[in-house]
Amino acid sequence: MNYGEIRRAAKAVAVGSKKIGGSAPIAIQSMTNTDTHDVAATLAQIRALESAGCDIVRLTVPDMAAADTIFALKEAGVSIPLVADIHFDYRIAIACAERGVDKIRINPGNIGGEDRVKAVVDACRVRRVPIRIGVNGGSLEKHILEKFGSPTAEALVESALYHLRLLEKFDFYDTVISIKASEVMTMIAANRLLAERCEYPLHLGVTEAGARETGLVKSAIGIGALLADGIGDTLRVSLTADPVEEIGAAKRILSALAIKGQSGMNIVSCPTCGRTRIDLIALSAQFEEAAAREGLLELPLRVALMGCVVNGPGEAREADIGICGGDGEALLIAKGEILRKIPEDEVIPALIAEIKKRKETI
Repeated sequence: MNYGEIRRAAKAVAVGSKKIGGSAPIAIQSMTNTDTHDVAATLAQIRALESAGCDIVRLTVPDMAAADTIFALKEAGVSIPLVADIHFDYRIAIACAERGVDKIRINPGNIGGEDRVKAVVDACRVRRVPIRIGVNGGSLEKHILEKFGSPTAEALVESALYHLRLLEKFDFYDTVISIKASEVMTMIAANRLLAERCEYPLHLGVTEAGARETGLVKSAIGIGALLADGIGDTLRVSLTADPVEEIGAAKRILSALAIKGQSGMNIVSCPTCGRTRIDLIALSAQFEEAAAREGLLELPLRVALMGCVVNGPGEAREADIGICGGDGEALLIAKGEILRKIPEDEVIPALIAEIKKRKETI
């Protein structure tokens, strides 16, 4: 299925050199966890995120000194779009816009009255800085919580639309919206509701998702379900881990959905059974490690590692390159053509070599 055929129509919003929404690729985001006052450490982490394939980086800006870091990062040559995460003090948001930030993330409900929201909007409009409205279950307004009783999907949507209309009241429309919740089903339901009620681009994520494995599973379900509906224009996989790991996790989600233009290597491997006569579990792990080490996981290839002749030939036939296991050996197959028979201990080098050949033609 062509993802573009089911993708929800959303207006495009420019964030520095990137676009969110429209027909733009789904942007992968992450957030630094360094002390923003430490320019060197923050710069190093931003460089690492960019190298890993991050499209947009957010950083917390708790005070004016941290706002100065935005200027220092731009002076250091940072070109990846930067998002300033602002809470409580509207003046910091204005300062970040003045210092060249590419997007402001605010919850309009915690920066004061409408006059302060208008001041931020005016500063952003003059400098063509978009705003992300960030709503999550832990920061809903008291009147909305009283109305719904808890941070339900409907409550989250009402909060997002309330803030959206406030920005529109001040003639501001370069807006991205995120509704996040730690409850996966609430996050899914809220974004489905919001997608029906506005045409702004949506930022997807399960907040406070957890550490590596738990966080990836929750995010894959929440983000993946929405992307499968055609909903979502940018995403962050929130993990209690090194932020660089969030980029790999995001890519794996996009790859699993085979979203055109963003899917990297799709590795298909069978779970093994009593018919398997090669150590496919070890071989699969070794292959992923080798492909990552060689920088091949970004390639849009389907690679099949199959354990026996039941489903192996069919899966390998559909793959760009793959193996079909035998007794201590395997057939190397490309696009249905048997290339040769290889011993088990040569499987990984043979696969990597064949993929490298194809790298030149992709």
